[in-house]
Amino acid sequence: MEKIKLTEFAHGAGCGCKIAPQVLQSILQTDVPSFSSERLIVGNESKDDAAVYDLGEGRGLISTTDFFTPIVNDAYDFGRIAATNALSDVYAMGGRPFMALAVLGFPVDKLPVEIAQQILNGARAVCNEAKVVLAGGHSIDSPEPIFGLSVNGEVDLKHLKKNNAVQEGDLLYLTKPLGVGILATAEKRGVLKEEHIGVAVKYMTELNQIGMQLATSNAVHAMTDVTGFGLAGHLLEMIGTDFSAELYWNHLPFIDGVKHYIEANIIPDATYRNWNAYGSEIEWGAGVPVMDAFKLLPDPQTSGGLLIAVESSAQASFEALLTEKGYAAFANPIGRITSRSAKSIVVNL
Repeated sequence: MEKIKLTEFAHGAGCGCKIAPQVLQSILQTDVPSFSSERLIVGNESKDDAAVYDLGEGRGLISTTDFFTPIVNDAYDFGRIAATNALSDVYAMGGRPFMALAVLGFPVDKLPVEIAQQILNGARAVCNEAKVVLAGGHSIDSPEPIFGLSVNGEVDLKHLKKNNAVQEGDLLYLTKPLGVGILATAEKRGVLKEEHIGVAVKYMTELNQIGMQLATSNAVHAMTDVTGFGLAGHLLEMIGTDFSAELYWNHLPFIDGVKHYIEANIIPDATYRNWNAYGSEIEWGAGVPVMDAFKLLPDPQTSGGLLIAVESSAQASFEALLTEKGYAAFANPIGRITSRSAKSIVVNL
């Protein structure tokens, strides 16, 4: 079968096809009352990674859906990335995913069905690795390829981590490097250098299972995964209106080689959408390379790392745990939570 480049059949790429933050906020506004339940612990109100329902006896059900258009050309890798990304929402809340349903949109008049089979096989491989049952799903004939999972997980409610429970003085950690959106854009435009082929895929298919282990620590106050709104966008969701945050530019992890594409202005369209939504909330400190920061902080990540807020007094023990679990490269704080100031995020060297 002739090699098919999936990204040529999609207008966006991965989580970069998410609706812009301010547009999504408008969509969600409504005067129509919704049925609610006292057992719903987490819903739309907190912009969290998933919904959580109290099952009783200290147990919670975590439920999420995540899907997008192709971020890579290889169908099998697309399935792997989409599945890893969807499972991450459960891990980000400290839960264990146990069952998933596939969500597939496929242009049957444009692409051979073997491509859809490869996408599903990639998802099966990831679900097998995560010991998650891929139990079924739903498919439609759509103009673009779309794939993802609806995932159910469980959590001990005393270990549930929300994205908006930060405290002043918390240190911030990130478990994957930034720059996935830039490399994906380079691949879509056909300018990805040979030495960077597969680099983004490696990170996007790493399961965030460490979230289950980190959640058992009382020193971890909040967690979220960094996806389509970029590091800055998801940090803004964490701090809300009660706090601000300081980021340390020199401590932020970036994928090797991303600088080359920044200099060539290979930037996802979603970067500009993200910046237009929240750029006014960011302040630059002296010496920060503003143009580089502008292109990286809003860079839409797909299946990105966990952004974790940790009590500062537990810094040594938390960094030792990260190192023990194979995350030594990320055992340095990238910032901290501060009292509310004029700007939501201040970026310093």
